[in-house]
Amino acid sequence: MTTLTAYTDAHRQVFDEIGQVLASLDEDGLAIQSLCPDWDLRACLAHAVGIDKVMTGWGPDPDNLFDFAAVGSFMKEMAGVDRDTFVETLAQICADRLTDLEGRDPSVVDEPCLTPVGPQTFGAMLEIRVFDLWVHARDASLPAGLTLSDSGVAAEMALNQVHRSMGFIAGKKIGLADGMSMTVNVTGGAARTFHVNVDGRAQLVDELANPDVTLTADTETLLMLACGRVDPQERIDAGRITWSGDASWGERAARNLRFTM
Repeated sequence: MTTLTAYTDAHRQVFDEIGQVLASLDEDGLAIQSLCPDWDLRACLAHAVGIDKVMTGWGPDPDNLFDFAAVGSFMKEMAGVDRDTFVETLAQICADRLTDLEGRDPSVVDEPCLTPVGPQTFGAMLEIRVFDLWVHARDASLPAGLTLSDSGVAAEMALNQVHRSMGFIAGKKIGLADGMSMTVNVTGGAARTFHVNVDGRAQLVDELANPDVTLTADTETLLMLACGRVDPQERIDAGRITWSGDASWGERAARNLRFTM
């Protein structure tokens, strides 16, 4: 079971990464297009941290999500402030959120909570937040030309979201045929290997002797492709995602990993 301390440490890591991005940006830098089509870096980071602003002191709540409309209001407010005020405001929100998490009873992670993907636990909600923050940090860092680490507890938690969804990705997005199987080797800071077998439906399995396809990608590439944030061809050309076994299915897999909205 993942502890509240681990979830808090993961939040601290992604907040530190967002701080690194912000420290590298001047006023013009905040206007760079993010990997989210509708947002520049200012809006992207205001959205990411704005969620933690409205979640501070919230939950767990098994019946209602946090006030998402307030995030939009915060983004509008941040659109009009100068760079230094923007950076200071986001830093204070991150600090307040860490204080909030550190002050909670450790048992809170097991309490029922409504999440964006349905009823789960407060711990699951915190891991979803880590995933979201990890991706948004790179939505900003990659266009800014800043390389962030792909290791640590936050990367592991972010990868968990893709790992658990790999049956759905293989069956519904890639469309592996019945009787086929696939191994995914994740390299880099959050290295791990997982396997999917299609037997009536695609599902994760503990091991495979002879998968039809083996896909290999670094941590950042797999996560950002799974979120539809980067061009598969760009990562294929760079050798950051490769495949062996059935070549046509391998290429299809590399190009169809996206599972998030």
